[in-house]
Amino acid sequence: MADVFDVCVIGAGPGGYVAAIRSSQLGLKTAVIERESLGGVCLNVGCIPSKAMISASHFYTRMLHDAPTMGLKVKGEVSVDMKQLQTWKQSVVERMTGGVSQLLKGNGVTVISGEANFKTAKELTVNSKSGTQTVQAKNFIIATGSRPIEIPGFKIDETDILSSTGALALSELPKRLVVIGGGYIGLEIGTFLAKLGTEVEILEAGGALLGGVADSDCVQVVERKLKKMGVKIHLNAKAQSFKKTGKALEVTAQVGSESATIKADKILLTVGRRPNSDQLNLKGIGLGLDERGFIKVNAQRKTNLPNIFAIGDIAGQPMLAHKASHEGVLVAEVIAGQNRAYDAKTVPAVIFVDPEIASAGWLENECRAKGHQELKIGRFPFAANGRAVSVMETDGFVKIIADAKTHIVLGVHIVGPEASNLISEAALAIEMGARLEDMALTIHPHPTLGETMMEAAEAALGHAIHVIQRPLSKAGGNTLRANA
Repeated sequence: MADVFDVCVIGAGPGGYVAAIRSSQLGLKTAVIERESLGGVCLNVGCIPSKAMISASHFYTRMLHDAPTMGLKVKGEVSVDMKQLQTWKQSVVERMTGGVSQLLKGNGVTVISGEANFKTAKELTVNSKSGTQTVQAKNFIIATGSRPIEIPGFKIDETDILSSTGALALSELPKRLVVIGGGYIGLEIGTFLAKLGTEVEILEAGGALLGGVADSDCVQVVERKLKKMGVKIHLNAKAQSFKKTGKALEVTAQVGSESATIKADKILLTVGRRPNSDQLNLKGIGLGLDERGFIKVNAQRKTNLPNIFAIGDIAGQPMLAHKASHEGVLVAEVIAGQNRAYDAKTVPAVIFVDPEIASAGWLENECRAKGHQELKIGRFPFAANGRAVSVMETDGFVKIIADAKTHIVLGVHIVGPEASNLISEAALAIEMGARLEDMALTIHPHPTLGETMMEAAEAALGHAIHVIQRPLSKAGGNTLRANA
């Protein structure tokens, strides 16, 4: 006999478990199906463990380089115990996933373990070690995420060729690492391993790191820091093959017009992710997919089948956990009869490199493409911020882009300390249609990193206080640019 629910969520990642909790809160009988671990990729092998490892590596480098400058003497050698680091990282993961389990249980959500496959648009089967069960629901929410893309000649085995999952589980620090792909995942993992002592080389097929993903001025700051750490960066470089000689690996790549051979102990493949839409028998029930394999959805995240919704990575870009969570709440409320639709002006993004990059809103070229030809652009450096100086993290700046006529903020791009925490103010400003004056006239506490946001807005208006600022002038077309 089939179990019958008002809502059945497939996938318990940051989109799925949130959708399930909100559905149950709204009085809907809810189940969530997960084939692996509650929390999905993000909590188990992605966002959370990577940030734990990044934090540890940052702490380690500060002990080595900043502590002595501050007069803090560390007696004896500061070394890395990778096995203990993995134990600590796993404790962080277990604390988070345990919290998800308690939240689901506390909200009365039925958790079903196993792999789901649709039989019809209103019924699916779940296969697990204990057997097969049938689940029926009035509404289904697909939140099954994505997985790493592989390229010819580099099949992920988590021994020689690592995905982010394997790289975050290393019990020994590799001496040499080749990273294929200069996107945010490759740079985040490559950076923390370089800080811990690994020799890192990056192969990026395009002409720039984080191409089209982040503000190019911000990327330049990160690229300089990577080179200072000893990371070797190869642009216009395409990995072609590798061979194994004993325990050593040799990667052959086309770098520009020349062939290169790079030695490594491990290879990290991070060339993107693809939606898991080839599973669940989606085509079998007639669910519509686009040419890239994402499920087609409308503003309420409904598919072409009226009782089936899709959220998170599988429903399209941006493939970010917080976007999935937002959609999870939205869909639950739509199913409950509330008048909701996806209308976010911006989805902020953070890249946890060193220094951090964070953005909300549009890049300069995007502003112009959307009809804002005349812009006011202000920058304020962290080197002129008292708090940044006191914590010895002065690389980077805050950059604010606004329409020159209305002064409405269109984009904010930050590279520097705590960029991940500072960007939320920018996201709120863009969401509420704030003007430069709103940010400049808001009193920010002193001494804080947040003051850089206020001063960048003042720079765009032509009157930053804590830098000697050139007068606003016409530069680069119809752009009023304040270089602080």
